[in-house]
Amino acid sequence: MNPYVIFTDSGCDILPALLQKWGVRYCNLTFKFDDSEKEYTFEDISHKEFYDRMREGHLVKTAAVNSEVFRMAFEEELSAGNDILYLGLSGGLSSTYETGHMVAESLKEKYPARKILTVDTLSASAGLGLLIWMTVQKKEKGATIEEAAEFATETRGHIAHWFTVDDLIYLKRGGRLNSAMTFFGSALGIKPILHASNEGKAVNMAKVRGRKNALIALANKYGETAIDPTENPVFLTHGDCLKDVEMLKDMLVERYGAKVGMVSYHGAVTGAYGGPGVIGMFYLAKER
Repeated sequence: MNPYVIFTDSGCDILPALLQKWGVRYCNLTFKFDDSEKEYTFEDISHKEFYDRMREGHLVKTAAVNSEVFRMAFEEELSAGNDILYLGLSGGLSSTYETGHMVAESLKEKYPARKILTVDTLSASAGLGLLIWMTVQKKEKGATIEEAAEFATETRGHIAHWFTVDDLIYLKRGGRLNSAMTFFGSALGIKPILHASNEGKAVNMAKVRGRKNALIALANKYGETAIDPTENPVFLTHGDCLKDVEMLKDMLVERYGAKVGMVSYHGAVTGAYGGPGVIGMFYLAKER
């Protein structure tokens, strides 16, 4: 059995140092502000600066990983004799997976002795991160590349993705709310509860009044659907609102004995849609 390397992209919202610890390589999506042509990654600016710029009114535009970035990274491992398993950001949110898959297919003729497998995880943010972590555990226990790919494919439909946002204006800018809904929703303190569908797309599932009620709604959903909460980790993400995500964390631990595996920033893809104050919750569930 040839050694294999798990690849992903920065849509997983896992810190590079942690991915390195897991033995996972990644390729960066990029983002721009307003009409500037300058491209950034979180190696260029901090997450806090990213959200501060959004608060100042700057518009964020994200871009998929460039095909040449994928090609160079994949070839580095293939030429070293390693097989590749790429677990990509949901194709329902970005063309990144499609690009990575096309590059992988194009390299099979050049490296006929290597295995190059790809999985559209239908996941995003730390939901993708959680699936990567679980697949790494399988690999460390001796799973072949085919077994790891099969595990990721079978498990992706059980990675629950739940979100709430604090300011509706960012959903409006992303085309998910019209002006009237944004105005009246903001005036009434409405906070949407969003969910990633089986196709990996964001769906509005409920509306509550007030931030605390939104966090309670997330905690309730976790209690209803999580599988073995004291055994399986839940990953939490936030858009520069650590106090609020810590409040959600405390609810999950106190009410359900949840094993919180990670609390981190939302990255550019989901952060651009949800804006400052977005909170995400990702865990193994009976269904998405």
